[in-house]
Amino acid sequence: MLSAFANMFKIPELRSRILFTLAMIAIIRIGAAITLPGVDPSVVQGWLKESGRSSGDALTTLLSVFSGGGIKNCAILALGIMPYISASIMIQLLTAVVPRMSKLARETGGRQKINQYTRYLTIVLCVLQGYMLAQGLVNPKNNPLLNGLDKYLVEHGGKLVADPGWSFYMIAILVMTAGTMFTMWLGEQITERGIGNGTSLIISVNILSDLPGALVTTWKTYVSTAVANPTNALIVVLFLVFFLVAIMAIIALTQATRKIPVQYAKRMVGRKMFGGQSTHLPLRLNYSGVMPIIFASAIISFPPMIAQRLFPTADWANWIYRVMADQGPTHWIIYSVLIFFFAYFWVATMFQPTQMSEDLKGNGGYIPGVRPGKPTADFLDFTMTRLTFAGALFLTLVAIIPQVLTYSLNVPSMVAQFFGGTSILILVGVLLDLMRQVETHLLQRHYDGFLRKGKIKGRYDSTGQQLNASGSGVKMVGLWILFAILVLSSAVFYFFFN
Repeated sequence: MLSAFANMFKIPELRSRILFTLAMIAIIRIGAAITLPGVDPSVVQGWLKESGRSSGDALTTLLSVFSGGGIKNCAILALGIMPYISASIMIQLLTAVVPRMSKLARETGGRQKINQYTRYLTIVLCVLQGYMLAQGLVNPKNNPLLNGLDKYLVEHGGKLVADPGWSFYMIAILVMTAGTMFTMWLGEQITERGIGNGTSLIISVNILSDLPGALVTTWKTYVSTAVANPTNALIVVLFLVFFLVAIMAIIALTQATRKIPVQYAKRMVGRKMFGGQSTHLPLRLNYSGVMPIIFASAIISFPPMIAQRLFPTADWANWIYRVMADQGPTHWIIYSVLIFFFAYFWVATMFQPTQMSEDLKGNGGYIPGVRPGKPTADFLDFTMTRLTFAGALFLTLVAIIPQVLTYSLNVPSMVAQFFGGTSILILVGVLLDLMRQVETHLLQRHYDGFLRKGKIKGRYDSTGQQLNASGSGVKMVGLWILFAILVLSSAVFYFFFN
């Protein structure tokens, strides 16, 4: 495995993709630290140092994690990628229930039009959420995402927004909308020119950015206390054990598949005999990956917040937000139902048993004991339904267990999420996807992968001659090194001279 990490930078194409991805990640993290125009950065930095980036309830922790701390930093990328994810959910729901949209998705070029509609809807959501967030910056007391900032302003004086007029609202909404669209574009560029899925990778990077805060919170809560307590030490050990067990369980269940045996009939084509071999059709246990949790998180977070901001005096809006924000049995039931719904929705949208049955029949393949055609499609659909139930149950347990720990044992929400929850599931899923893509590049160039061995040791072409990096590749590496030096120098200057 160590040699695989070393070989990643020996392939010019893979090296350029990795360096491009790292550069895009650096740009995203820089954008998450730049304060919005009109917001006093000294107030933000003073509040963050005093509060220690501690989070409150499950909803604020979730939004803070998905934004990579952009909300607490009052940054230009405060909205993050979540408006685009929410728009994607709405468009997919419309595609599934509206016949015209479903027909458009099957037409040539229809998918591009649907993507364009998703972008338009993203802009609408950005304007709405940007206005709400700007309103919360003007009145931090009414913004649960900036919990404790109003008390800091009372104790230390000053204003978060010096001139809370219509010009601030216009500039803030415009900048945050442009930031989300820019983040969405960076995600598309990572998918096309980098390594991994851009959107998932951005979410993972935002999650990792809050990991130091979770570790600091754990240290302050259970280690650096005034009175030594053996129970706290035991809790930390249990957290570590739970963390390792959660990672192993997530990897095992994410990689688990149900292998459906497939037999191909023998057929004579000319003078040659084809077919007759046996293979299998792999059906993943967790077919939808982390998407149900991301979709459910988007639904459970933004709509209640929007309803509360639009109808601040309505009892039903306040009740909905309180139920979604507070961890409790009602919140768990709603969250679980949403995860199950989106798990089955994703499978119903992406998994096509009828098409798979027709493909098997056309190629002379069949499942032993099942007749070709409609019976095969029904068998695949029935099997996938049972697998989806098991996968959705697994996702629900991963998402709910940290909230139960916070609700019953008063574990800080940020700590519970990082030691075995949605954050770990997303990180492990994205990391496995990255490893699969990197391993594909390595095996294509006959290098050893992370799990499998290459055919040939070393870097040689089809003629047996050793390949050398081109001059342009060396220049690109030099440019990326220069870019990394500039970024590190800026970071050092910021931390030591501010």
